[in-house]
Amino acid sequence: MSPVKPKTNPDHLTPETAESPAGIYVHVPFCQTKCPYCSFVSYPGMDSKLKNNYIQTLHRQALKLAKHPWSEAREFNSLFVGGGNPPSVATEKMATCIAACLDAFNFTAGANNVPEVTLEANPNTVNPAMLQRFREAGVNRLSIGMQAFSDSMLNNIGRKHTVQDGVRAFELARAAGFTNINLDLMYGLPGQNVAVWKNSLQQAVALAPEHLSVYELTVEQGTPFAELAGKGELNLPHEDATLAMFEQAQESLTAAGFGQYEISNYARKGFACIHNINYWENGSYIGLGAGAVSCFSGVRIKSTESPEQFVHLLDKNRIPYTAAEFLPLQARFREAVIMGLRMTAGVSVSRLEKQFGVTPQKYYGAALGKLQQQELLHEVENRLRLTPKGLLLANRVMAQLV
Repeated sequence: MSPVKPKTNPDHLTPETAESPAGIYVHVPFCQTKCPYCSFVSYPGMDSKLKNNYIQTLHRQALKLAKHPWSEAREFNSLFVGGGNPPSVATEKMATCIAACLDAFNFTAGANNVPEVTLEANPNTVNPAMLQRFREAGVNRLSIGMQAFSDSMLNNIGRKHTVQDGVRAFELARAAGFTNINLDLMYGLPGQNVAVWKNSLQQAVALAPEHLSVYELTVEQGTPFAELAGKGELNLPHEDATLAMFEQAQESLTAAGFGQYEISNYARKGFACIHNINYWENGSYIGLGAGAVSCFSGVRIKSTESPEQFVHLLDKNRIPYTAAEFLPLQARFREAVIMGLRMTAGVSVSRLEKQFGVTPQKYYGAALGKLQQQELLHEVENRLRLTPKGLLLANRVMAQLV
């Protein structure tokens, strides 16, 4: 692996000069079955030949991009391998690809003087040998897609694992030496109420993870859940019950020693997700693989969503990109505000002014003042933040700042 360099101070950097350390996202779009709520680029039932070719192609893409002048001029502090379900491919090939990424790019020191390297995994797809091999490859953070601690809730959302599978996966991860584990949980599920949700939170806390991602179910267009909802056949909780679940998460997790650092994310001290914070701070990142998005200093580029096409194009030494976007300065400003407000620390007013030449007060004017009068936003120590009331109504606040 490349030598670790001292971490750069991001407060003195701007997109037009230098930048904070960037992230790398590796997309593995394969899974055993596709959940009815999932809108991510993922494909069930793909054969092992395609999977192997895909991972080898990912490896080649990583090595090529590492030599690009944009990459060579930057430091990276996080690698996130997501999906799909990355453990659904051959462990050795995936582990080799991860190690190659860590060696090829210029990674800088993060927590514990190593970059943050995350692997997503479904509970019923891990085993001791696999986890040990990923640890050897450099993975130091495991994100387990638990979603619920109720077998009936898991069945309602089409998950193919049980609560027991999730507990076993967590215990295997600890035994393999993982000291940074995230559990994904979902609320607002069909048939769920506050009592069932509170029980899930209590069981999650009892395992003592370092991080919890707590997401409200979103019914996305084009999914089986959207079709059921359109027919009135999806028994979703009322909005008031969903808000109560959000507040229950705040209450239970805060009491258990977790800090809410973003609308949907809670961590013990020192375990906030570096990779995701870079997204919320509108930083740069490289996306490797089919359907992955890269953000090169404000320019967004998306890859083809087809794994077969991805492999074919790179085999022909052609680029796999299908779309590119460079937002105008004002649009980038609005995006930076909205993304930054997702974090409980808010967004730095002075940094926005350095980057874009304007402050939220000057740009939004009376609209911002109205949100402040409604006690949904406030400015504290030069940072614009959502108030506790604003966190509850975050989507409504953001809609007025788009």
